[in-house]
Amino acid sequence: MLVHELIGDFTEHLEIEKGRSIKTAENYERYLLRFLDLAGDISGKGYDLKPQDIDQELLRKFRLRLNREEDAHGQNLEAITQAYHLIALRGFLKYLTQRNIPTLDPTLIELPHVVRKQVTFLHFDEIEALLNEIDLSTETGLRDRAIIELLFSGGLRVSELVALNRDSINLERREFMVRGKGRKDRPVFISEAAADRVRDYLAERSDSLVPLFLNNSRNLQTVDTSGNYRRLTARSVERIVQKYAKLAGITKHVSPHTLRHSFATDLLMNGADIRSVQTMLGHADISTTQIYTHVTDPHLKEVHEKFHTDTE
Repeated sequence: MLVHELIGDFTEHLEIEKGRSIKTAENYERYLLRFLDLAGDISGKGYDLKPQDIDQELLRKFRLRLNREEDAHGQNLEAITQAYHLIALRGFLKYLTQRNIPTLDPTLIELPHVVRKQVTFLHFDEIEALLNEIDLSTETGLRDRAIIELLFSGGLRVSELVALNRDSINLERREFMVRGKGRKDRPVFISEAAADRVRDYLAERSDSLVPLFLNNSRNLQTVDTSGNYRRLTARSVERIVQKYAKLAGITKHVSPHTLRHSFATDLLMNGADIRSVQTMLGHADISTTQIYTHVTDPHLKEVHEKFHTDTE
């Protein structure tokens, strides 16, 4: 079989057997098709490329082309984007090897060193300033307060937040399950204050619609009785968070993910172990959670200097 025919099998394998999301499978397919396009320029084979045609020389030239490739804005591809292409190719080669299809050894693909961007998070006083800007005399204000409290208290991804239904959360136990990336379920725990804000919002609503958070726009038309047509979108939540951050005078770029970063950073700075934080964030790999150590390391140094006595 040709490489382009096997790419479809690989992406199906990712989705069905590996439990990856459809979006992840689509991204892998896009990176591999770009590999084929560039391989065509390099070797002249392109979509006629066979697995055994992938060798170290083709890999070397592919990496060189990636490094010189430009995006739609005429900028060179960032190191992280180049790494994504190589991760996809390495995963594909590993899949072929498992199927006993002769090809390049996937262990020969070394990923470039990537310097991750600094994590942006809010200190507790900034969280309070943001919350204080919300007018709690309206249903919309109560909704927005509940949204921000949940994002910070539970470390939710915005996609997980907007997918919540009324019956998703046990407000008495203050815990519930969400399905995150890779279709993996994880427990989420929230504070009493966050549970109270959700109660306040639901008490103000006069409807019986399914979604936990509703879009209050009057331009929406009734489509079904479930209320999914009024379910708040991720983009709307982004606008809500940015609105109150601006009102609070916070100059950082603040998004729902910033509140997730703030959740993780707050836990680590207050003594939580990184494995527990990994579980609460739903990270498959501990290396993803370790981005927060860059934030907390200076804090640990302060603790050491404050509490540890030198011997003389």
